[in-house]
Amino acid sequence: MGLLALLAACNVVPPAQDDPTRYFVLSDPAGQAVQGPAAGAVRIGLKSVRLGSYLRRKEMVVRTGDNEVEFRDFRRWAEPLDAAIGHVVRQWLLGAPEVAQVYAEPFPADQERDFDVSIDVRRCEGSQDPSGKFSASFSATIEVSTTGASPRVVARKLFTAPAAAWDGRDFGQLASLLSADAAVLGQEVVADIPARN
Repeated sequence: MGLLALLAACNVVPPAQDDPTRYFVLSDPAGQAVQGPAAGAVRIGLKSVRLGSYLRRKEMVVRTGDNEVEFRDFRRWAEPLDAAIGHVVRQWLLGAPEVAQVYAEPFPADQERDFDVSIDVRRCEGSQDPSGKFSASFSATIEVSTTGASPRVVARKLFTAPAAAWDGRDFGQLASLLSADAAVLGQEVVADIPARN
């Protein structure tokens, strides 16, 4: 009798289920051919990309209102988002003929730089407007400064990528759209760097 009760109890345990969590990455820019540096190309120090505190999470974010965001527990970034954005921007800088070299923080003590670039990401997320339409939302502040003992800011700009339609369900598509936005951010950084005197 006890054995039958034990066997019946074993059948109550639900079967194991697959983990529904999916992981996403930003992709490298497609078609960005690395060219040799042009005459007068500059040496850039790319500082660490800074994220808004709500973006420093593994979960992907969907903004549902001006002051409301949702964290999608089962849709996650496979790597830190700041590192992924920095990688995409660095690839664009390395492919630009205006740039001779790109150094990442911490900067080598024996390598001189012409300019340092700081990036503060304000948005890198999905977004839903009041009518229920979804889009990719990306914006960042770019700051370019001189190097040395008395650095000064030579360029500062808020970059906002145009909203790109997203279906609200396919997070691979959202990652692809945000990858494209990060690549355009890289182009904007190149455009903001002054030529070497």
